Amino acid sequence: MRLITVNTVPVELYKILKFEGLVSSGAEAKAAVAEGLVKVNGDIETRKRKKIVAGDLIEFGSETLRIVLDDTPQVD
Repeated sequence: MRLITVNTVPVELYKILKFEGLVSSGAEAKAAVAEGLVKVNGDIETRKRKKIVAGDLIEFGSETLRIVLDDTPQVD
């Protein structure tokens, strides 16, 4: 399982797949979700823009991702 740290939530599901390199493009990510190839918290998810929050578990292919919030204060 990979821990994925984000500094803002929610994040759209397809963006996580794309930014983590599980697919090569946003279009490919959206297609994978629409085809039912992605699970969120154990359930097949077909909404490309599903809002993902800290604690969510994403499964795609052989990868399992756990979303973690980095709430460290940002310095300007």
